[in-house]
Amino acid sequence: MTQVRSELSRYLRTETVGGSILLIAAAVAVLWANSAWSDAYFSLRDFQVGPSALHLNLSLGTWAQDALLAVFFFVAGLELKRELVVGELSDRKKAMLPIIAAVGGVVTPALIALAVGWGEPGIEQAWAIPVATDIAFALGVLALTGSRIPAGARVFLLSLAVVDDLLAIIIIATVFTASIAMLWLLAAVAGAALYWFAQHRRITTPLLYVPLAMFVWYAVHEAGIHATLAGVVLGLLTRVRPDPGEDEAPATRLEHRIQPYSAGFCVPVFALFASGVPVNAEVLGTMFTDRLTLAIILGLLLGKTIGIFGVSWLVVRLRIAVKPAGLDFRDMFALSVLGAIGFTVSLLVAELALEGAEQEKAKAAVLLTSLAASLIGSALLLRRGRVHDARTQAEPADNG
Repeated sequence: MTQVRSELSRYLRTETVGGSILLIAAAVAVLWANSAWSDAYFSLRDFQVGPSALHLNLSLGTWAQDALLAVFFFVAGLELKRELVVGELSDRKKAMLPIIAAVGGVVTPALIALAVGWGEPGIEQAWAIPVATDIAFALGVLALTGSRIPAGARVFLLSLAVVDDLLAIIIIATVFTASIAMLWLLAAVAGAALYWFAQHRRITTPLLYVPLAMFVWYAVHEAGIHATLAGVVLGLLTRVRPDPGEDEAPATRLEHRIQPYSAGFCVPVFALFASGVPVNAEVLGTMFTDRLTLAIILGLLLGKTIGIFGVSWLVVRLRIAVKPAGLDFRDMFALSVLGAIGFTVSLLVAELALEGAEQEKAKAAVLLTSLAASLIGSALLLRRGRVHDARTQAEPADNG
């Protein structure tokens, strides 16, 4: 258990640093796209590279979306598998709360977005934009402003965000797949099965796994399913229990090696290419009158908060699940507000669901709403931190 907690602490530290780099990349993208050098930004984002014969002559922005985020979701899959098998989610009572809260935090934003944007062109796919919580961004805000909150808050938020992202990638795989090339899908399944078999047989050489992972990614891409799904699947198929005499399980070794690149490079580069949207008086003026962008804003800010907190409150009251140690409902409300930080996956869904001006407005809505959620959540966490400090200082006096 000590090793599991140590791994969790390391994961959180890496994601926190990655969250800071992510914010810098997003800020650079917004400033660059709204500067006199905006043409250079869009030319770089749309520059195409890759072999046409393999249908991989993609723009740099698309490479970041399809390939770099696959690495991010591979790490998320590893962490989810580890949490389910040997971590906090392996305890049914502890696992129930973040899992059910994640479901509430996906369903409620979708329903609110559909209700607000019903009848608007594009809402048939844009409802999925506010369903995801950004792991790196949310954990970064929690680390900066919630350091005095009990450690259970970090475990709850991490578990919630990982399950949330898994649900989001399932939505992406189903909603944004127009047609499936069955032969390529079968090839992807065969590649994933070979990956599992190699794990089962305790094969460790990267000379097998690297080409195999690339093949599975390519097969999923060619099948017509969003390629990031390959990352989640391979992460979930990786072995997380060490054998006798083995210092680390494969999942732990891979997290140590890959997560710094995911958090420090892959996600920030995606943010750099995805966050560059025009933010001017015209965009801001129409944002609060356009029903599609209102659906995204209200779905994220209200839907996430109500869905996560409301479902958490209900299942705890019904004794279906238990609260994390040391947290009360006001702490959980503050964490639920952080759940409204959509960012990475929300930007990804916006790129898949919409085009042209509607896509730019949707991205701007995601950026501004995520910023608002981070500021509101930070204020609530700072206030709750003072309350917990006061309790801690009062305990010695009570004992005396």
